[in-house]
Amino acid sequence: MAFEPKEGSGALFKNTRKESENHPDYTGNCVIGGKVMRLAAWIKEGKQGKFMSISIKPDEQKKPTPAPRDDPFDADVPF
Repeated sequence: MAFEPKEGSGALFKNTRKESENHPDYTGNCVIGGKVMRLAAWIKEGKQGKFMSISIKPDEQKKPTPAPRDDPFDADVPF
């Protein structure tokens, strides 16, 4: 079963298909404002040590699963 983030959350996973230094070290997705966003992160070295540089872009391939509705009147509508 694939990871399905909830509103305001997400996850990063190790990029096992990295072929060059430009490819992210970690990839994943999150949901912000009901939109699925694509996450990418690179491990970098700075003056104060290692850190992650991240990128967040809309994910045009995925749409969030709508939350189930608890409206009892929806079941009575025939269309």
